[in-house]
Amino acid sequence: MNRSAESHPPFRRGPAIVLILPLLAVVACGGGDLRPPQDALDRIDATDLAERTRTLSSDEFEGRAPASRGEELTVNYLTDAFADLGLSPGNGDSWTQGVPLVSIAADPSMKLEIEGEGGAVELEYGIDFMAWTKRVIDRTSIEDSEMVFVGYGVVAPEYGWNDYEGVDVDGKTVVLLVNDPGYATGDAERFNGRSMTYYGRWTYKYEEAARQGAEGVLIIHDTGPAGYPWDVVRGSWSGPQFGLVADDANLSRAAVEGWLTQEAARELFERADLDLDALAEAAATPDFEAVEMGLTASLEIRNRVERSTSNNVVAKLEGSERPDEFVVYMAHWDHLGRDPSLEGDQIYNGALDNATGTAGLIEVAQAFASLDPPPARSVLFLAVTAEEQGLLGSAHYGENPVEPLDRTVAAINMDGLNTFGPTNDITVVGLGNSELDDYLTAAAEARGRTVRPDPEPEKGFFYRSDHFNFARQGVPALYTDAGIDHVERGEEYGRRMREEYTAERYHKPSDEYDESWDLEGAVGDLRLMFEVGYRLAQEATWPNWREGNEFRARRDSMRGEAAER
Repeated sequence: MNRSAESHPPFRRGPAIVLILPLLAVVACGGGDLRPPQDALDRIDATDLAERTRTLSSDEFEGRAPASRGEELTVNYLTDAFADLGLSPGNGDSWTQGVPLVSIAADPSMKLEIEGEGGAVELEYGIDFMAWTKRVIDRTSIEDSEMVFVGYGVVAPEYGWNDYEGVDVDGKTVVLLVNDPGYATGDAERFNGRSMTYYGRWTYKYEEAARQGAEGVLIIHDTGPAGYPWDVVRGSWSGPQFGLVADDANLSRAAVEGWLTQEAARELFERADLDLDALAEAAATPDFEAVEMGLTASLEIRNRVERSTSNNVVAKLEGSERPDEFVVYMAHWDHLGRDPSLEGDQIYNGALDNATGTAGLIEVAQAFASLDPPPARSVLFLAVTAEEQGLLGSAHYGENPVEPLDRTVAAINMDGLNTFGPTNDITVVGLGNSELDDYLTAAAEARGRTVRPDPEPEKGFFYRSDHFNFARQGVPALYTDAGIDHVERGEEYGRRMREEYTAERYHKPSDEYDESWDLEGAVGDLRLMFEVGYRLAQEATWPNWREGNEFRARRDSMRGEAAER
C-alpha cells in the first residue's frame, strides 16, 4: 500500500453512478447466466483467508522484501498455491516474470547552486531541496543550466493544454508546480476540478519534462496540493531509491529530478524579480506562457548503484470460449523487509499491507478454479513485486505484459483488505473514472450494499497503487478500499478502526496478524470483486474509461488497432 490509509467520512457528493446492466438478470452474448455459482462464492472463506494471511505475514517470511530470502519463500508459497488450485503458469511455462531492479543512493552532501544577476546562492540538501537521478550511472550533473518556469508542466491535448508550447527547454532546468490546474482553481470544468488527474502526479511531471528535453526538473512543494508535508518528501527521497532499468540505463530521463521547498522557491523567484503567486495564478489558465527566469542551476550527484532481480508471480485460468482475452486480478506481495538497526522487533510483517490482499488474490483464484466449465475469457492472477518501492513490479508488467494489453479487458486491484468486519458500503478509489464502477455498483446493490467515493480525491490515491500501471497503458482498472459503515457498530467505529491502523501500524513492525481480526468484511468485499470479474469474464463487452478521462484515448487507440488486426 504505497499511500497512507485514510479514514472516510459519510457518503459525500461524488460522481453520478449509472447502472448499465442489472447483474442478476443479464445474459451476455455467448456468456450465459452472469450470476456466479454460490459454491464458487463460498470458496472465498474467512478461515482460509486468515490462515494464508497469517503465513505470509509470519516472521519466517522476514517482511517479504524484494530480492531477499523473504521473496524466495513468498514466491514459492504463491506458485505452490496456484499450482495446487490447478492453474497454469502465466508466463509461458514459467510462474514468474523477472523484474530487474536498481537501487541508486545519492550522496547527500550535494549542493544546488543557483546563480543570477544578484549573485549566487547555495541551497542545502534536505533543508531547501531534494534531488536524485534515475539514470543508472555513478555520477551526473547539470552545469549553468538555464531555469524556466513552466507552470504545471502539463501537456494534455484532451484538455487543450500545453505548458511547453512556444518554449525550448532542451538542456535546461524546468521549475514547476505540484498537482494540476483543476485543483488550483477548484473549477469543475478545468481538468477534473479538485480531483487530481494523472497530470498532477510528480511521476508524470518528471517524465513529461524529460520528453521535452529538460536536463533538470524541480517541483515546488506545497503541502495542500501535494497531499503531504515536506518531511515526507525529505524522508521518501533520501537514501537508496529503487527503480526499473530501461535498455538505455534510463539515460532518457532528466539528469536531475527533485523538489524545492516553498520557502526556497520564493527566494529564487524574488532573486529573479518574479512574483511566484502571480505566476502560479497565471499558470492555472490555458493561455499561460512559460517564463525564462534569468537564473542558472548547477548540481552534481554522486551515486552508489546496486542491481538485483525480483519477480512477479503470474498464474492463468484459460478461458473456455475466448482464451485470448484476459481479466486480470492483482495484488502486491512485497513489504518492507527487516531493519537490523531497530531495537526489538526488526521485521515489517506487512500483515494488512499487503498479506491480506495477496491472500485474497489466492482466494479469488480458488473461486475461479472451481468453475466448471471455466469462464469464457481467461483470467490472470498477478502478484507483483516492489510496490512499496514505487509500483515497480506492476510498472514492469505494464511495459512488458505477458499477455497483450489490447486483449486485456480490465484489471482489479487488491491492496489492504478490511480486517474489522462487514460493512454496508465499499469505497472505490477513483469512482467515476470508468465503466467498471457500474459493474461493482450492480453487484453491491444486489447484496444491499452501497458504493462510496474516495473522500480525498485531490490527493491522487488512484495513482498510488499498482492498478495505475494498467490504467496509464489504457486498461480500465478498479481499485476498491474498505467501507466504514460497520453493519453492527456504524460509521464511527469503522473510522476509528482505520485511524488506529494508520496511527499505530501502517508501515511499522506492528502491522502483524491479529487473532481478533474479523475477516468477514474482507470476504464480503472479495466476493464482490469476484462477481465483477466473473461477469467480465463471461461477457463479450469491453468496458472503457468515461468520456474526458485522461486514459480514454489510449484505450480507444488500442481497441481500434486490435479491431483492425
